[in-house]
Amino acid sequence: MICILGGTFDPVHFGHLRPALDVQQALEIPRVHLLPCRVPPHRDPPQGSPEQRLELLRLAVADEPALDIDTRELGREGPSYMVDTLESLRAEKGEKSLCLALGMDALLGLQSWYRWREIAKLCHLVVMQRPGRQWPKQGALADLVSKARTGALRQLHERPAGCIFGVPVTQMAVSSTRIRELLAAGKSPRYLLPDAVLNRIKQEKWYAN
Repeated sequence: MICILGGTFDPVHFGHLRPALDVQQALEIPRVHLLPCRVPPHRDPPQGSPEQRLELLRLAVADEPALDIDTRELGREGPSYMVDTLESLRAEKGEKSLCLALGMDALLGLQSWYRWREIAKLCHLVVMQRPGRQWPKQGALADLVSKARTGALRQLHERPAGCIFGVPVTQMAVSSTRIRELLAAGKSPRYLLPDAVLNRIKQEKWYAN
């Protein structure tokens, strides 16, 4: 089984890393592949360059074999549409089980994604659940969830795509936006992100303005 977790990682922090590890352990797979986005279609461009964000991500996972990095979106021009990435992976992996890990907020906004209906046909959706967030209750997305949701992990391992599976993850109120705000104000974001990442940011004076 292959599982990817996308994001801008601008910069990477413990709110990305711990849930990724939660997913890896819940799915009982060797690793989760972190997928840094080059041009996010649904938000402002990242402040850090692709090269900066990738360097920090590599520092963050250097000593964690359960987390790896997939750089395919950084090498692709134009908006980083997830459906294109999944088609690329499917072409490489054939009928191997493929999972996309995403938060409940992302799931609830899935209908705004480019070619969103094709995404659930290309992969399983692994929804990272935090306390207080509810599954969609109505509309096309709720219909998709009601048909595809399963609590049986073996179905994800046995099928190439098409299931929706919830994974409780560690609640961490950390955001890249808050880290950038602290750095821009000359304050320390220590204990919100790995020391190796923070040390590199400080050394290069990234996110200072």
